[in-house]
Amino acid sequence: MRGLLDGHSPLVLVIGGGTVGNGVEGLYCDRSLRLLAFDIFASDHTQFVADTHQIPLADCSVDAIVVQAVLEHVLDPWQAVKEIHRVLSPNGLVYAETPFLQQVHAGAYDFTRFTESGHRWLFRRFTEVDRGVVAGPGTQLLWTVDHLVRSVFRRAWLGRVFRLLLRWLRLLDSAVPEPFAVDTASAVFFLGRKSDHAISPREAIAGYRGAQRVS
Repeated sequence: MRGLLDGHSPLVLVIGGGTVGNGVEGLYCDRSLRLLAFDIFASDHTQFVADTHQIPLADCSVDAIVVQAVLEHVLDPWQAVKEIHRVLSPNGLVYAETPFLQQVHAGAYDFTRFTESGHRWLFRRFTEVDRGVVAGPGTQLLWTVDHLVRSVFRRAWLGRVFRLLLRWLRLLDSAVPEPFAVDTASAVFFLGRKSDHAISPREAIAGYRGAQRVS
């Protein structure tokens, strides 16, 4: 992310930063960044507690935002993304990871899933830098086995044991061509810059990159 940010000591906001997410550890070690994190609960990694639906920051006040495995847990992800757009500086950067095919986690605080196309539409007021699959069909299968076992035997711990034993299934992610992975992903990502213009519904449909494209 640092290579895409301009200026000295840019301010990066981590939404849902109560824990350090997978793959973002480097942000916390990068001394060239100013890092600000919040969540709905306090932790050693957060500077304040807040609701993503109403981020208590000024308009255009941060240079980049990371929102990882959060948008499935908010009641109104469209309002959350509207807030992300509001607090980002002009041309500011957003990186989001959100589930597509995953079983319910966090119990009653799990509300929404997005296809890759739906995720792009969610961030329609952003210019795309990159998007795609962050966890593919192998990971999705691992989730399914875990929850199938815990459902059949009524034992969550047993599902976790099977998940551990079959963790090699994640290796299948790299064996699946991107179009098929798009249609069967466990989670997807979007990287984009704040824009004054939104893509149209026609552009969203034309942007589908899965294996079911019609020639």
